[in-house]
Amino acid sequence: MKISVISKDEKHLFEIVKMLRERNPSDLVSPVFGTLDKLTGGADLASPDALVLDQATVENDDLELLQRLSQSHPRMAFILVCGQHTPEFLIQAMRVGVREVLSSPVQREALFPALARIEEKLDERSQAQCQVLAFISCKGGSGATFLAANLGYAMATGENKRVALIDLNLQFGDASLLVSDQAPPATLADVCQQIQRLDSSLLASSMVHVTPNFAVLPAPEDPTRASDIRPEHIDAILRLARRHYDFILLDVGHNIDAVSIRALDQADMIFPVLQTTLPYIRDGKRLLGVFRSLDYSKEKIHLIINRHEKNSEIRLQDMETAFDSKLFWAVPNDYAAASASVNHGVPILKNAKTSPISKALVEIAKTLTGQANSAAQGWLSRLFQRA
Repeated sequence: MKISVISKDEKHLFEIVKMLRERNPSDLVSPVFGTLDKLTGGADLASPDALVLDQATVENDDLELLQRLSQSHPRMAFILVCGQHTPEFLIQAMRVGVREVLSSPVQREALFPALARIEEKLDERSQAQCQVLAFISCKGGSGATFLAANLGYAMATGENKRVALIDLNLQFGDASLLVSDQAPPATLADVCQQIQRLDSSLLASSMVHVTPNFAVLPAPEDPTRASDIRPEHIDAILRLARRHYDFILLDVGHNIDAVSIRALDQADMIFPVLQTTLPYIRDGKRLLGVFRSLDYSKEKIHLIINRHEKNSEIRLQDMETAFDSKLFWAVPNDYAAASASVNHGVPILKNAKTSPISKALVEIAKTLTGQANSAAQGWLSRLFQRA
């Protein structure tokens, strides 16, 4: 959690910051010496999750400043440490957006539970607002990584969503290479090695930023470093990422292990990616059997057919019969455009806007962000009618 502390009492400021750093070393604690108007006067708050204001006496002007901050930073929680605790004052403070009012000098027995309540609220809000989408190959070479990486780009650029893609193909992941030619500043393994100091700054600085609102956390470059990544690391990374992104896309690869299962457990939707061939049908059924053994609901699983050909010997209706399930989407085949995109490390929507794949990705992005319209539904129904 990112916490800013402001006080005009240097001793109090030092003691509060010391307490907070002892409470959780991974929290990013920023001290500010001075009064509240120093922040409203232009200092960079960097959108902390919580602001602790230590002030012996709070005047009406201070409450007005707090109200302005609350309106401009609606996601920020305010903790007021002061000597005023009359019922009238508490009501005034709550009205301007203060979450907690604590006695001064503040004690850890009061401060820590207040922060725990704020963390719980943050987690509840992020769980409700952020969607985690997991893409998993039914068989190697399905194109799941290509779809996940390019769908992330489509959601970020076309639907203006904040999107993170985490590459969990721990042995041979290459998701970032499909949409960017930047050298990764760090990898998932590097983040996991520093999990005790994980915060939003560390996470952001470790990612490849494809666009201002689309970032990729690459898989380890050395396959042997997969052992540095544990299931509990995935919990911590996703919990933090949910607070900062609208969508988190997971490229799970096609291995089922403790790490991938932990990621799939946390996913709101799972997209097995397959093609219209018998080996994919066989392995796809096996994968769905694993999902049933993990007690994943049928509503959580959404099958995607990739590289679909209209005249394929196995039709889309045959795939639905084989899996006893409706297909979520069928992405058309356009080998030339997909290959050019991969070879240049450029998103296909940027490299080939008119490709059938690009059009499909745009429609999927609209559907997943809740902006699908009748035209998109008509496109899908026409596709099934032609199949």
